[in-house]
Order: sequence, then C-alpha cells, then structure tokens
Amino acid sequence: MIKRVIKDKIIQLAEKFPVISVTGPRQSGKTTLIKSIFPDYCYESLEDPDTRLFAINDPRKFLNVEKKMIIDEIQRAPELFSYMQSNTDKTNINGQFIISGSQSFLLNQHFSQSLAGRVAILNLMPLSLFELMDHGIPVSGYEKLIYQGFYPRLYDRNIEPVDFYPNYIQTYIERDVRLLQNIHDLTLFIRFLKLCAGRIGQLLNINSLANDCGVSPNTAKSWVSVLGASFIIFLLQPHFKNFNKRLVKMPKLYFIDTGLASSLLEIQSENQLSTHYLRGALFENFIISEFIKTRLNHGLRNNCYFWRDNKGMEIDCIIESGNRLTPIEIKSGNTFNQDFFRNLNYWNKLSGNPVKSSYVIYGGDSYQDTKDGTLLSWKDNSEIPVI
Repeated sequence: MIKRVIKDKIIQLAEKFPVISVTGPRQSGKTTLIKSIFPDYCYESLEDPDTRLFAINDPRKFLNVEKKMIIDEIQRAPELFSYMQSNTDKTNINGQFIISGSQSFLLNQHFSQSLAGRVAILNLMPLSLFELMDHGIPVSGYEKLIYQGFYPRLYDRNIEPVDFYPNYIQTYIERDVRLLQNIHDLTLFIRFLKLCAGRIGQLLNINSLANDCGVSPNTAKSWVSVLGASFIIFLLQPHFKNFNKRLVKMPKLYFIDTGLASSLLEIQSENQLSTHYLRGALFENFIISEFIKTRLNHGLRNNCYFWRDNKGMEIDCIIESGNRLTPIEIKSGNTFNQDFFRNLNYWNKLSGNPVKSSYVIYGGDSYQDTKDGTLLSWKDNSEIPVI
C-alpha cells in the first residue's frame, strides 16, 4: 500500500472529534486508507443494498453505540446523520464514527444541519507526485504522469489508462450523477464533460459552454456544480487584490485528475500528449492540482488562485498564506527561457512583491536562482511554500 500523507492528520483529528469525514473522488483510496488506520472498527458499506436498507429502516440499531464504526458512502443514507448526532452527544467518544463519501455537496449539507462542531472534514485526492516518489515508483517524464493520472488502482493493479478511465466514467455517471441530479440524457452529459476537458485552464464561460453543448445556461451551471461536488473538476478562483487594475473575475476550469481529462480528450498514449494542443494546459492542471493536494493532505483548505488583468497579463498561480503571496508561472517547455519570468516581473513591480518569492515551474530538470526569481523542475514542486 502506498503511504498517504493525510494518514497522520486523520489519526490526529480522530483523537479530537467524535466524527471524522473523509471525502474525495471515487477510487481515490478512501476505504483502503480508513480500514488500514482503524482495523478494529466495525466496517459497513452503504453501497450494499441490504446494509443500506437496514441503516434506513432501523438507524438506532445500525449505529451500535457499543462499537466504533466505519461507514462507507454515507451519502446513500442521509437519515443516519441526526442519529449520529444524538449518539455522539450521549457517548462523548472521540473517533466514534469514521465516515466516507464521494459527494461533497450532499455531505456538507447534512454536516451543517446535524453534525456542526462534531465532525472533522478531510478530503482525500488521488495520489500526489510526492507520494509516488516517496514510495519509490519511478518518475521520468511528466507526459506519462499526466496521461496515466494518479488514481491508486492504476499503480496497485497495473491497469492501463485506456482500460481504467472509460469504465470509471461510466461508473461515475451511473452512480454519482443520478444521485445528485436527475439527468435524462446521459449521452449529452458525457458530451458536456468532454467539452469541459477541452477547456482546461480557460476562464469558465457558462454561456459558451452551454451553446456548444446545446443546453441552457442554467443547465450548464447546474452540471458544473455536479462535476465539482463529485470531485471531477475544480474551479480556480481569481485573486482580487487589484493594484489599481481591472481584473478578470471569472474562475478557471481544471480537472482533479489529468488522467481522466486525457481520456476525455481521447488521448491514448503519452506520445500523443507530447504534441497535443492542450499539452501546456494539462501541465498547468497537473502542477496546480499538486499544490492543492499538498494543502488537503495536511487538513488545510485550498489557497491557490490565479491573477489576470484586463490587458491579458496573467500569473498562472498565486498561493496566499497569511500576508505572503507566492506567484508562480507554469511552463511545459523542457528548455529554460528568460522570457518565462516576464509576467512575474510585471506582477512584482505592480504589487511590490519580493523577487525571491517568485517561481517558474517548467518541464525540464534544472534548478536555477536567477535575478528574476527561482526556476524549478516540475519534480521539485514540493519546494514551493504551499503550507
């Protein structure tokens, strides 16, 4: 089993909260991780119809107060949340329930209603680059990583991406989409999903997306919410500190996992990715998602933004930590070019940000301290202060 960074945080919080929630995409390793941390807990999965029926019909008996429990895919039986509240208030035992699910919207809705102050919420994403390297998995070119993606099963079972992702998409639509929203035309929804993949790294224009798919803007907006709630995409928000400039206020669209995005783009080999028109956007997606994984693996919220003014000047990623802003440009090229720092120089002069806290991450292997900032290889992205 590949060691997950988030493990220590789960153990720490289980000593302080009665309920621990671990959410994340399907197949991100939630069940495997939780069962390995709490091997003595009673495990129940609400994906099983009989178990789910028992939980719904007799929640008091299902939530046996004499046992500590792991409850998997708990969004399938939301009736349990109120009973969990009364149980935890009665027993006052930390780490009594470890729950997991793949629908953040449904879970957060019930947390605020029933378990506010009683639940610690953690998000487990697919594997990070650090976790792969720490486990000793060979990492060569980034094209292979982007194409393969980071779902654990790809590495545990040596499954080819062309076999894994089409089945993953089908499972996702059959289970999660139908649970969140009654979408009648699933073929149209898949088309929408593919159109989203074609817009990686672009500003989210709902009207354009709706027109290209042939649905209403309200439908497109609703479907974007579904994709976000089920950990398929995330929206990178703009940084609003304007420095007397008019700024873009729309978010940018990215995928949680580049392997899934590559599959939706019909990329069938890492060699094909090398010449693909979205190579740069996928590389950008890969790096930004790594920053977000680092934050989430330490129980922290996403602190990544982008910056763009009305003249088109842009910083790919700005990490905000207290009063510290760390601007980062992301370039897929393998050869360093001093022009990589052009937008950083513009932004630093505008903001008064020190040059020493500016970074370029690129597709090559070199490390350089330059007069304009630090050049880092994509393999060394963990050196950037995200936490």
